[in-house]
Amino acid sequence: MTAHGIQPDQLHLRQVNGYTLYHHVVVCSAEKLILISGQLSRDKSGGIVGPRDMRAQICQVGENLRAALRAAGADLSNLVKTTTYVTDIDEFFKHADVRHEYFGPALPTSTTIEVRRLSHPDLVVEVEAIAAL
Repeated sequence: MTAHGIQPDQLHLRQVNGYTLYHHVVVCSAEKLILISGQLSRDKSGGIVGPRDMRAQICQVGENLRAALRAAGADLSNLVKTTTYVTDIDEFFKHADVRHEYFGPALPTSTTIEVRRLSHPDLVVEVEAIAAL
């Protein structure tokens, strides 16, 4: 797979605490498209990791995405699109460093949406993703 991120000069470059959060455009040539359902901060047994702790949940979601990608023969660098649902967008952007740790190598296109709640009151972040091989 080849992927090329583009930041058009006419569009605002979104940065938080010095981290560029996403590319506006990713052009890829791929043989395989990988679609990953919304990942929550749940461990293998279904327990919630870091109840109501945005930072801990971003980390667990990142690890869950890593595992899902590995199962499909890919890794985090193959991400081309993420959609993130959070219950507190201000709190989410305080942890741009953690997000960048997981998504920085690919810098996929990204949409982040604040929602009233997720599937359990202790969950504060969910990420669905698309990757390409």
